Amino acid sequence: MSEQHGASWATAIQATLHCLTGCAIGEVLGTAFGLHNAATVVLSIALAFAFGYALTMRGVLKSGVDLQTAFKVALAADTVSIAVMELIDNTVVVAIPGAMDAGLASLLFWLALALSLVVAFVVTVPVNKWMIGRGLGHAKVHAHHH
Repeated sequence: MSEQHGASWATAIQATLHCLTGCAIGEVLGTAFGLHNAATVVLSIALAFAFGYALTMRGVLKSGVDLQTAFKVALAADTVSIAVMELIDNTVVVAIPGAMDAGLASLLFWLALALSLVVAFVVTVPVNKWMIGRGLGHAKVHAHHH
């Protein structure tokens, strides 16, 4: 497919991988606490946003902006992407029988997590491409790298 307003698929993939990293960390840590299923979902979502924003802020802070500006950039860059990823990711995990009760030592946990993140990635890449092409999402981060 062609570029849309300067948004390449490679840029969208990179932005999505960034959010995927935060989501994966959140899912693993959320499960590690061994909470009830609903609490695990809430915690994993909260951690996904926290780690996603922190990863973005780390890069933006290197460009010399202050903490408040970096946080605003992270909110603008990652909120929709992480929200879409978490919606898809958690829907897939909840739909797989036994996955929510599987612990970190279970193959079922890791297979369900891998499947959920792959599906979330495939759904989120076009969302990020569309947003970046309109100067939204990770386009806000790239503005601080140039």
